[in-house]
Amino acid sequence: MFGYVTVCEPELKMKDFRKYRSYYCGLCQELKEKYGFSGQMTLTYDMTFAIILLTSLYETETKTEQRRCKVHPVKKQTMRRNEITEYTADMNLLLAYYHLEDDWADEKKPAALAGKGVLRKKADRIIRKYPRQSRVIKKALRGIRKCEKENCMDLDRVSGYFGRMMAELFVYKKDVWEKTLRRIGFFLGKFIYLMDAYDDLEEDRKKHCYNPFIRICEEEDFEERIRGILCMMIAECSAEFEKLPCLLDVDILRNILYDGVWNRYRLIQMKKQEGKEQDHVKESV
Repeated sequence: MFGYVTVCEPELKMKDFRKYRSYYCGLCQELKEKYGFSGQMTLTYDMTFAIILLTSLYETETKTEQRRCKVHPVKKQTMRRNEITEYTADMNLLLAYYHLEDDWADEKKPAALAGKGVLRKKADRIIRKYPRQSRVIKKALRGIRKCEKENCMDLDRVSGYFGRMMAELFVYKKDVWEKTLRRIGFFLGKFIYLMDAYDDLEEDRKKHCYNPFIRICEEEDFEERIRGILCMMIAECSAEFEKLPCLLDVDILRNILYDGVWNRYRLIQMKKQEGKEQDHVKESV
C-alpha cells in the first residue's frame, strides 16, 4: 500500500534529487544496522518524506557519510542520518510487522506467517518503545480489516482508518506542531489508501476482491470523482504543510506534495489511454 509518496524527478534540481536519495539511502542503512536484511526489505519511499519533513521542521542535526552497499557495490553512496531516521526506521518496521500480522489473521497466508515470525522480536522492542503509535496502528488495521469483511463502500470511513494511522506516525513528539502534523499525516494517509485502491481496482474486479470503488466504478463520472477526491486530500495535506516553518529542503517537500504524489496516477492514466487506443485499433481492423 506504500510507494506513492515520491519525488517527481524531472521537476527536481539535480542537487535536490541527490539529497533526497541520500535521505532514502540513510534510512536503508539505518534499517540494515538495526534490523538486518529483513529490516531493509521493509524500506519505503513514503517514510523518506516523513524524515525530510520532520528534519526540516525540527532542524535536526544530521550526519553525512559515504558508504558502499549491495545495490551500489562500486560507487560509495551519500547517506544522511539523524534521530528522525532512527524513529522512522522503527515506524517502517512496525508498519511492516502489523501488515504481515493482518495478512495472516485475514487470509492465513503462509508468507505472512513466516515474515511475521522473522520480525516479531524486533517489533516487540519497538512496541515497548512506542506504545502510542503501536496501539493506533494495530487499531487502524483492525478497522480496515473490518471494513473489508463488511464490504464497506464508505470511502471516508475506510480511508479514515489509514489516515489516523499515518497521523500518529507523523507526530514525532507532542508539542505545538502536533495538530498540524496530525492533519498532514491524516490527509496524506487517506490519499495513499484511496490511490492504492484506485491502482488495484481492475485487478480486484477480476479477482472479485474487496475494493471500496467497486460500487461506483461503472458510473459515468467515476474518473472525474476520483480525481476530485484525491485532489481534495492532497490540497488539505498541502495547506497544513504550508503552516509549518519549514525552510530546509522545502523545494524537495513541495515537489513531493505538489507533483510527486501524482506519479502513479499519471502512469495509470497513461495505461488506460494506451488500452483505449489498442481497442480502437482492433475495432478498426
